[in-house]
Amino acid sequence: MKLTGERPMQGATPDSLLAFHDAGYREVLARLGSGITIDVGCGTGDETLRLVAPGRLVIGADYSAETMRAAGIEHAGNRGLRFCAFDGSALAVADASVDFIVSSHIIEHFVNPVAHVAELARSLRADGTAFVITPNAPADFENPFHVYLFERVHLVSLLSLFFEDVVCLGLEGDDALHADFAARRESGERLLRLDVLRLRQRMPRGAYVWTYERVLPIVYRMLGRERTGIGSGLSEHNFRTTEHINEHTPGLFAIARRPRAQVNAA
Repeated sequence: MKLTGERPMQGATPDSLLAFHDAGYREVLARLGSGITIDVGCGTGDETLRLVAPGRLVIGADYSAETMRAAGIEHAGNRGLRFCAFDGSALAVADASVDFIVSSHIIEHFVNPVAHVAELARSLRADGTAFVITPNAPADFENPFHVYLFERVHLVSLLSLFFEDVVCLGLEGDDALHADFAARRESGERLLRLDVLRLRQRMPRGAYVWTYERVLPIVYRMLGRERTGIGSGLSEHNFRTTEHINEHTPGLFAIARRPRAQVNAA
């Protein structure tokens, strides 16, 4: 899988971003029970593998059939893990048939995130739980793959349309994590200032994404590993959950329980 900026990749993505994803899955794992679990937007399944345990069937889902075939081959020896090509807004499962769904760093990619959340609620059993992990809008850095960003109040409001019980915590970083984010943001903003005519905002989004995918690897090579944060040693241990979320808190971790009855009845 090539580096595009859409998916985190070991050795090619800054350690702090890998840690961001790792910390979210750590928090999911601490709250996960037995039954059927779907990990939506699982990519190659490295994080999905962490969720496998006795009494639990884990299904990795991703829009890319090619990625799912590769993940299936890589993890073929694990009987508790399956991979399927599903659209996150149209999961190919029966109503009220799943116990847990993980939506990690996916909701911000949807032009219409309502459809995604509705699908989470439709698929879950009456006592099911969805875990939604996403960047905190004020702390996120420009990324053409992120088309709909949330602050806590907005994420809770959306989830509450489809779930009876919603709690949203912050994924907060320590001083070292924040220093890394600040340094990378400064480097990124310096590069964006080269676009004096703001052409990226005038071109069609598809063209911006196409350009970003091809420029990002070049920029990473030019900046070098130290300036991009690759090999910094930051890990999920540099993150903690908090109820106190501010504009610098990197991420949101929402727990949505008990899908509303009218969703499953529709």
